[in-house]
Amino acid sequence: KPIIGCEVYVAPGSRFDRETGSGEDRYYHLVLLAENNQGYQNLMKIVSKGFIDGFYYKPRVDYEVLETYHEGVIALSACLAGEVQRYLARGMYEEAKLAALRYQDIFGQGNFFLELQDHGIPAQRTVDQGLMRMSRELGIDLVATNDIHYTFAEDAAAHDILLCIQTGKKVADENRMRYEGGQYYCKSEQEMRTLFSYAQEAIDNTHKIAERCNVEIEFGVTKLPRYEVPEGYDSWSYLNKLCEDGMAKRYPQDDGTLRERLNYELGVIRSMGYVDYFLIVWDFIHFARSHDIMVGPGRGSAAGSIVSYCLEITDIDPIRYNLLFERFLNPERVSM
Repeated sequence: KPIIGCEVYVAPGSRFDRETGSGEDRYYHLVLLAENNQGYQNLMKIVSKGFIDGFYYKPRVDYEVLETYHEGVIALSACLAGEVQRYLARGMYEEAKLAALRYQDIFGQGNFFLELQDHGIPAQRTVDQGLMRMSRELGIDLVATNDIHYTFAEDAAAHDILLCIQTGKKVADENRMRYEGGQYYCKSEQEMRTLFSYAQEAIDNTHKIAERCNVEIEFGVTKLPRYEVPEGYDSWSYLNKLCEDGMAKRYPQDDGTLRERLNYELGVIRSMGYVDYFLIVWDFIHFARSHDIMVGPGRGSAAGSIVSYCLEITDIDPIRYNLLFERFLNPERVSM
């Protein structure tokens, strides 16, 4: 089954701060997994906050975001770039413990795991010893994982060449990015059990976490936000009001013929459940036009709609060019 998750970047201070840390200390890695649908909703919030509020070299979140949206989320301490591991690699054991306890406070007992990895990098073996000691002292469970960048062990050379192409380097270059150890493939359970023979419970926890993660995504249903309308209106009356205003502006000489078509189109839009959809599109087009952001005249079958034209979503008069609304929307073909 799919396990929905994301490796996020955690800012060392506030996600709004653009100066805290430099180089590898600009952010720490953290793995977040959705345990249930609530966790999936929160994971989407966390990721969005990272891009909207915290983008600095990378999308970043902070402790505040994690605290707000922690429910239903399982967290793993990530790789050598994780906060706990960074401190351990630098010999700062007490600081690493404080970081681990903070994550446990955020996600709750049993929802934060210390992550063991071994890709043949000496630093990882040192850090893993610190993580095992910390697990015993703090009662935080271990989990064994493997960073995967290619499927099979024999793909390592091809991956290295791709990395060189991506970074504009030659394979022979000494000073270039490379994946040390060459063990970034999908290892079998037996390989992992052999590798972590000293921490079998960490392998067991990998399975237990997978068993806990159960997100049910509903397919075949249109998911639309509800548009927030001004006080005194509902979505339907507000759309009608906007169309009335647009009609007066676009067709001041109308004898009632075009209003009939407008009412017909609105009826179809309402019966198909697209009222909020039209308001949402009107909102971002209206925002763009009122903030000097360039907007095209409209394209495709939407230009056949007098509602689109009255809302100024499109700038092509469907009456003048004899365009058909039914090419855009009709009850026989219900699709976004």
